[in-house]
Order: sequence, then C-alpha cells, then structure tokens
Amino acid sequence: MAEEVSRIGARSASRWKVRWITRRNRILGSPAFQKWSSRVWPMSMIARWKARWAFDLVAGFTYSQTLLACVESDLLALLSQGPVVLTEIAEHTGLSDAAALRLVRAAAAIELAQEVAPNQWMLGQQGAALHTNEGALAMVRHNRVLYRDLAEPLDLLRADRGKPTALSQFWHYAAEGDGEAASEYSQLMAQSQAMVCEQVLAAYDFSQHRSLLDVGGGHGRFAAGVVNAHPGLRIGILDLPPVLDGTSAWLGNQGLSERISLHPGDFFHSPLPSEYDCISLVRILHDHDDDEAVKLLTAIRKALPPGGRLLIAEPMADTRGAKGMGDAYFGLYLWAMNSGRPRSAEEIMAMLSAAGFSRSRQVKTHQPLVCSLIVSFL
Repeated sequence: MAEEVSRIGARSASRWKVRWITRRNRILGSPAFQKWSSRVWPMSMIARWKARWAFDLVAGFTYSQTLLACVESDLLALLSQGPVVLTEIAEHTGLSDAAALRLVRAAAAIELAQEVAPNQWMLGQQGAALHTNEGALAMVRHNRVLYRDLAEPLDLLRADRGKPTALSQFWHYAAEGDGEAASEYSQLMAQSQAMVCEQVLAAYDFSQHRSLLDVGGGHGRFAAGVVNAHPGLRIGILDLPPVLDGTSAWLGNQGLSERISLHPGDFFHSPLPSEYDCISLVRILHDHDDDEAVKLLTAIRKALPPGGRLLIAEPMADTRGAKGMGDAYFGLYLWAMNSGRPRSAEEIMAMLSAAGFSRSRQVKTHQPLVCSLIVSFL
C-alpha cells in the first residue's frame, strides 16, 4: 500500500514538472518574450547572460582550439614573462605578425591573454590560472585525439560500439607501451593524477589505515603522493606488467622503490593481493562497462580484510557544479573510448551494494570537476 501511494505521488510530481517545464520552454522560446526581456531591467541582464552562454555553446570548439594553439605554441609561457610586444609573439610562435595578432586577440577574448597597453600583452585571468596547471595543459594536448572522433559526433554515436576509434586505438597503443602514445599516456596520467591525489588527500585521512593497494595505479603518481603524505603507510600498486615496467623506473628515480611494492597482474583475471586494509580505484571504474565494473568491485570486496575500505575517486555524473565534466565531457569521451560510462554517486553505490559492500558514503572534495570520492565499507 505504501509503495502504491509512493508511485502515485511520483507520477503526480512528474506531471507537474512536465507541465512547468513545457510552460517555461514555451515562454523562453517566444520571440515576443525574448524581445521584451532584452529591454526591461533586470530581465535584460539575465537575457544578456543567457545569450552569451548560448553563444559560448555555439563557439565552444573555436575557444578550445584557440586554447590548444596557445598551449602548443607555448604562448602562455611567453605571456607569463610579459608584457611582450607583437613581434616577440610572432617570433616565439613561428607565425606572421598578422596571424600572431589574430591568435593573441582570440586568446584575449576568452581571457587567456590581456592587452595591458597598446601592442603590449600579458596573461589574462584564465591564462594565469592555466599556464602553471600541468594536468589541465596535458588534457588540452590530449584532446586532439578525442576531437578526431568528435568531428562527426552523430557518426560516432551511430557506429557499432567496439568499432576502432582514434581514442580507442590511442589507449590500446598506450597500454601496450607503444611509442608516442605510451609517452603521451605516461605524461597525461602523471600530471593529471597529481591533481586527483591533492583532492583525495584533502578529503580523506589515510592515517587510519596500515596499508593501501592502488588498483590500476599506473606509473604511481597517486601512490607516491599518498606515501609522501603518510610515510608510515605500506603501499602497493597493481597493474599490467608493461605498465609496471615504466612504474619501476619512475619510482626508482623518485627514490621510492623500497617504499612502494609492485604487483603485476590483470585485475579482471589475476587474484588481488589480500594483505591491504584499504584499496583505491582512481579513475578506473568509469573506464569499464557495468558487468566488468561489478566484477571488479566484487573481486576487491573479496580481497579486503574485515573492516577494510574501498576508495573510488573519479569524475561522476550528475555532480552539482560539475555536470558538464561528468555527463558531457566524459560521457562522449568514454563512448569514443569504446568502454565505460560516467556514473552518478548513487549508481556507483548501487553497484557497490550488488558487489557485497555493506554501506557506502560520498565524501566531498574541493574540486568535483577533478574528482568526486566514495568510501565503501565491508
């Protein structure tokens, strides 16, 4: 009886929501309303903001390519030393004066650059925030691969899942340790993992644990960040043997070989080490489809001792303040990768329950754009 009342209430709420949205959309789509709202204060302020936001959607690819040109030409680094004049910009970027002026003005339009005096340029607000953020810059460079698949987005979405794409081939070559792709992969993971590690360390206290196993830990940037913050913690990394070859070399250069253990294996087919009371999945779960994700979570639950915990850190769908990153960016990114999908915290916690975890909770991070965090308990 209670369930039937709940269903009736849900249907009633849904009908009211549909009616409200239908009326809202009719008003917002009305040319007469648009004309009126553009003239009457304070509606005119809202209308201008909405119009700019709509145009940003139309022009977004141009903005991202302007950013890519600034990153690949190292223009942001030059402007950080500013003020610089146009001839310096042209020489630095290898462009003609006219092309350099076009680029720096485009950069100024999206606040990557700023003209501080006639023909004198420095970093703008967005440029100042970006030029020292190596993780973000690595993503900008990496997006060249994604954009090849997004050139015709409907063709990408209509194609059979599993058909080779630029992005799926990139990750295949990277996993195999093949040349340029592997090098770019290593750089991308290393630089972006540092941002994730910072968020997780600020949100979660590892001192309550004796040991941590980072499953799919790659070249060890996350594990290194944790062990440097908690020297008494015993830490291990589990990943494919070709990946761990690079991990071993990098940890040796950092003087961490004796502090972090390496466990070669495929986490879908190899038994997971059972001597760690905490296991982390850092940007791993969303790379895999639902059946594989539940299989991995079940294997982790079996490997953890009583009282053990699992940490899941990744961008998540339907996250307030980060929906564009979770649902739009990673939604299409993972589709192009031919594997996985972004999931909401609620979806992940339902999977954890299906895998046998007794309870889970979401922990707030300072930057959900970088990652959200879920802690799960046996």
